[in-house]
Amino acid sequence: MNDADVSKQIQQMVRFIRQEAEEKANEISVSAEEEFNIEKLQLVEAEKKKIRQDEYSMQLNASRIKVLQAQDDLINSMKEAASKELLNVSHHHHTYKPLLKDLIVQSLLRLKEPSVLLRCRKDDVHLVESVLNSAKEEYAKKAQVHAPEIIVDHIHLPPAPSHHNAHGPSCSGGVVLASRDGKIVFENTLDARLDVVFRKKLPEQALTIVACLRGEDLFLHGDRDLVARTYYFKSTTEYTKEPIWSNCCIMVERVLYLPYYAVGRFNLSRV
Repeated sequence: MNDADVSKQIQQMVRFIRQEAEEKANEISVSAEEEFNIEKLQLVEAEKKKIRQDEYSMQLNASRIKVLQAQDDLINSMKEAASKELLNVSHHHHTYKPLLKDLIVQSLLRLKEPSVLLRCRKDDVHLVESVLNSAKEEYAKKAQVHAPEIIVDHIHLPPAPSHHNAHGPSCSGGVVLASRDGKIVFENTLDARLDVVFRKKLPEQALTIVACLRGEDLFLHGDRDLVARTYYFKSTTEYTKEPIWSNCCIMVERVLYLPYYAVGRFNLSRV
């Protein structure tokens, strides 16, 4: 075999090796492209899923915030309506006078002091003084102690809210009793009792409102008395009308008839 044949054979071998290398390189390139596209597609789908989840979470949180805001607005409206209704209590002296006596007796039962200071609104002083003796006797009989000394303070509770003093301190009625040294103060005003009612019944109020907003059967939630007058209201628009009035009436009833062990607020500062 001469040199020309050897050179020709070598060139053929080189072309064959080069062709195989090019084919292998193409296979690697195509495989890498496919793997890249698959990985890219997976990453894109994962990001899309994450974005959808984020959007859903944002919408869900926004909906929850709206529900909580609507719930808070309704509860505040209910409490405001109940506060306005409480103002009518002190206007009817034939019912307000015995109520004042009961409030004094309840406060005495909580304080259990032989001598107390009593503070009331200026407009209620004559009513309070007219029931003091009967309140002392009733307390003494119930507690089986001597009748306490009750001193009506010359400093009065704020007057009832009015248009002229809409943002100032106000009191819907009731009394505040304190020990003679002023270290123990027991608030038994109608406003304090309303706060107690709402604190005790707030979870049931929340369940009732949420159930109303969802159109559920309200008898499955909370106090039957509280929801009995609202079961037929299914939408937010309807619910914001009549049920507030119905529930605030029930709240007012509870304010007036709270048992003595559940009423008022102790305040360890001076009256």
